[in-house]
Amino acid sequence: MISTGKKIDTDFTLSVVQNGEEKEVKFAELLTRPTIVSVYMRNNTSGCDKQNRSLAEHADEFDKKGYNLIALSKDTCGSHKNYAEKLDINYILASDPEFKFAEATDSVVEKKMYGKTFNAPSRSAFVIGKDGTVLGIIEKVNTKAHAEELLELVESL
Repeated sequence: MISTGKKIDTDFTLSVVQNGEEKEVKFAELLTRPTIVSVYMRNNTSGCDKQNRSLAEHADEFDKKGYNLIALSKDTCGSHKNYAEKLDINYILASDPEFKFAEATDSVVEKKMYGKTFNAPSRSAFVIGKDGTVLGIIEKVNTKAHAEELLELVESL
């Protein structure tokens, strides 16, 4: 995993849902101010729902503190639109089926499920500066109290 103080390559494109609109953007274009990227696995799964409910409840606090908030998974933008409606999400949901963000942050890990081994992004969170510098990392997200742990991290920066 990338370490704090290192710059990530921000020259990749993601599909995002923002304010109900679907669009393609360069990751660098999302860094209009310090940005929190919370990585989760799939929409409509127990742990991921807890993680995003926590973020949704506190999204305005991050905005007031001057941070963009992005939740990123491999789900499609169509799925993200429905998910945003279901959980009342007002931050950006990004679709990254090719793990471009995980590759940029060196956070692809080996996982096991149902006896099968595969590689996928770690459930982690990153605070990234406008220039792509990693300002802070949560390597293992607490799904129930994710916003609280992020707020604590942001306060320590």
